[in-house]
Amino acid sequence: MPLLDVNDIKLFYEDEGTGPGLLFLHGWATSGRVWGAQLPEFVRTHRVVTLDWRGCGRSDHPAHGNTLDGVLDDLVAVIDRLGLDRPTVVGSSIGGTFATELAVCHPELISAAVAVDGPAHWPSTGMPLEQLRRDLRQDRAGTIAGWVPHWFAPGAEPALIDWTVRQMLDSGVYIDEQFDAFLTYDPRPVLPGLMVPIHYIHGSLDTQIPVAVAHECAAVTPGSAVTEIPGVGHMPHQEDPDAFNAALRKFLS
Repeated sequence: MPLLDVNDIKLFYEDEGTGPGLLFLHGWATSGRVWGAQLPEFVRTHRVVTLDWRGCGRSDHPAHGNTLDGVLDDLVAVIDRLGLDRPTVVGSSIGGTFATELAVCHPELISAAVAVDGPAHWPSTGMPLEQLRRDLRQDRAGTIAGWVPHWFAPGAEPALIDWTVRQMLDSGVYIDEQFDAFLTYDPRPVLPGLMVPIHYIHGSLDTQIPVAVAHECAAVTPGSAVTEIPGVGHMPHQEDPDAFNAALRKFLS
């Protein structure tokens, strides 16, 4: 099992293909497995790295460092240790925040960022994060089981929903610390000064992060645009992989 030692923990990753680098980052509490429908498409033309960030999937689940800054430090180390040459970083949900923050703080390390249904300022302005944290402490299994179905558009495969719930229950409770930063997080003030491009891909029916959030961010991000994937929710790369892959391929080209 490929594990990378960074910052006193072990991170699981997969590294396939050759060509320009693509680094895929999953959302909160899931794992790199969410990109399974992208791998066959993009390993044909790119070096594709998927990663389980700390506290998730097959990586270590440490009690400390599960913060926005902690994950960013890990990602900087991963890019260096794997010799990734300015990859495009594609992040789903909170992974979109990680991609954005790499563009803000370490533009020399990446060539572009893609935020897939990224939360941006919405958690600090439109989500009841404190209530979510209380619910997770009191009944983690019930809260996740009741929450995750709303990530997907009506008609999503029940097996996909169940599989997502299982991934989230397998991740560590310490990742809830990620919510601390999002109580006040708002990237909009720094987006106009970005030195690398960001593209926004968003499910048109996302009830967790409204598509208007992506449009608001794109409006202040130089050279940016939004690609809406119709008929899908918060996980467009899983709900309609063909449409998502076409959108990402178009941006990369």
